Formats: sequence, structure tokens, C-alpha cells
Amino acid sequence: MQDSHARVYAAIAAIPPGRVASYGAIAARAGLSGRARLVGRLLGEVPDGMELPWFRVLRSSGEIALPRSSRGFYEQVRRLRAEGVEVKNGRVALSAFGLDADLDRALWGM
Repeated sequence: MQDSHARVYAAIAAIPPGRVASYGAIAARAGLSGRARLVGRLLGEVPDGMELPWFRVLRSSGEIALPRSSRGFYEQVRRLRAEGVEVKNGRVALSAFGLDADLDRALWGM
């Protein structure tokens, strides 16, 4: 596995329960700014035996990327809600549940 791929997988694995991150944020945390599409591709190519919280990764708008009528969409909604993440119309408020929201809370008490 390439080092850049390992960094992406590590960034996804580090998303804590009850929080989400965009494809772009994962790319940036992996040192690959501007490579959001690579993150999406790698999520589709997760090596056998590797368990990742794939459901915590969303579009930059907070929207679930899977088609709304798909089994994967409903599974992602179910898993997020089970962790206390509010999903409304297939979207999550990144200001409330995103990784950056944690940083703002830690720094500013927001």
C-alpha cells in the first residue's frame, strides 16, 4: 500500500464516533489537499479485513454522497444516527458534527 493511501485510511479511522468529516477534510489531514476524489476512490477500494468508519465521510456540503434510494444511503443514515449524529434530508450540519466543530469547541467553548 502506498504511503499516501495509508495516510488517508488513518485519517478516516481517526474520525471519532459522533463526528463526521468531508472527503476534502480527510485529504487535507492526510497531507493531500485538493485530493477529495482520491479519498472517495480509496473508500471504494478498502483492503480486505480493514474496518473503517466509512459512514462518517460526507461531501463538503455535509450531504451523503450515496444515491438517496440506495441500501448504502439508508445504512449510512442508520449508522450516523446510532452515534447521535443528526441527519436531515440526507445532510449533516458540519458546523455541529464536523471535526472542525470539535476544534472550535475546544478552543472557544462553542
